[in-house]
Amino acid sequence: MGIFLSILALALIYFLKTKKVSFGNRVLLAMVMGVLLGVYFKADVVYVEPLGQIYVNLIKMLVIPLVTTVIISSITSLEDPSKLKRVGVKTIAWLLFTTAIAALLGVVVSLGLNLGSGVQFVKDASFKAREIPTFAKVLVDMVPSNPVSDMANAKIIPVIIFSVLIAVAITIEGSKKPESVKAVKDFFNSFAQIMFRITKMVLKVTPYGVFGLMASVSAKYGFAALLPLGKVILAVYIACILQVAIVHGSLLAFVVKVNPLKFFKKIYPAQVVAFTTRSSYGTLPVTLKSLTNEVKVSERIASFVAPMGATMGMNGCAGLYPTIVSIFVANVFGIPMDFSKYLLLILVTTLASIGTAGVPGTASIMATVVLSSLGLPIEGIAMVLGIDTILDMARTATNVTGASVVTLLVANSEGEFDREAFNASSLEELEVTV
Repeated sequence: MGIFLSILALALIYFLKTKKVSFGNRVLLAMVMGVLLGVYFKADVVYVEPLGQIYVNLIKMLVIPLVTTVIISSITSLEDPSKLKRVGVKTIAWLLFTTAIAALLGVVVSLGLNLGSGVQFVKDASFKAREIPTFAKVLVDMVPSNPVSDMANAKIIPVIIFSVLIAVAITIEGSKKPESVKAVKDFFNSFAQIMFRITKMVLKVTPYGVFGLMASVSAKYGFAALLPLGKVILAVYIACILQVAIVHGSLLAFVVKVNPLKFFKKIYPAQVVAFTTRSSYGTLPVTLKSLTNEVKVSERIASFVAPMGATMGMNGCAGLYPTIVSIFVANVFGIPMDFSKYLLLILVTTLASIGTAGVPGTASIMATVVLSSLGLPIEGIAMVLGIDTILDMARTATNVTGASVVTLLVANSEGEFDREAFNASSLEELEVTV
């Protein structure tokens, strides 16, 4: 029965495409159908799991060449080096600010729910202590030593730094001898256009991939497995909702002065893909297209800021989650926390967010770093490993939303946001506009 309904659901998704139902609505419907079928039919939907895995692989295939080419082409289009510096400073400042607020929200929600109180420590069988990198090692690892190896291993931060160095070198050399770098600039601009075309091709299968991902996750966990740690799940989801609705919404309404609901409607395809793939940088192709085609941010700013937001200052994984886990662990082990400890927790969390990579699972490493910095038992994180997939969905969607909001903030301040087009346009079908 589950197999038949899965085939029927996939056929419905295709039928809606032929009827020109919007991309975002089809993705959302696919997610809902995947959850329902996974929960009620479990093993019967295991046959659709490869759909999700294939989709994730295709998205991963895009990331390195797309990020490399769009960063180089976007920076070289910023012919004024001072503008590049200004945009970089604004981006980092906004990312760290929103992450600090997310960390504060994590503390408030955890205290409000009295998280971890009365819970007995039960070690997850899959727990293995993670090596905590030193600050020096984090810095060294961020600097590319072998760009080809970094690309092969999907080390996104060294790749970004390498791409920025190439772009800056092209810009400096171009200011002296324009003809000497013209061929290279043309190559990267053309390569970026090719990657955008491949992205368009891959995005067409997004609803089917989302259906497969959600069906397999729901079949694996179900509702019963979530009940014992329901309070932790509740805390993370409440904090994520507050971060998006209050923090991001306020920045949109009072700083950029746009309708937050209209903005969220325009980027929700990226939010849904982030929720299902659990990868901030894996969602980049969808994020970039939503920002440029729907939000009407210039390609130059979006291509520079969005990749930065996928690798540092992530509001969900590196902001609110480490603080929630830290307070949960402190209460489970009966370790008192005072006001100064909470301030230190927010500070450490914000600074540690600089080194977060936008791939599934790194939130646990960041939580480990924060626990260690505050002298809390690292083994306490083993309690939440069993529900990490469920938590990571909300965290990643929050990461992508935060990066998108920061992109708009920077674009607006640089005059690279078409406000009239944003207000006038309706949510178009993504694959048509790309």
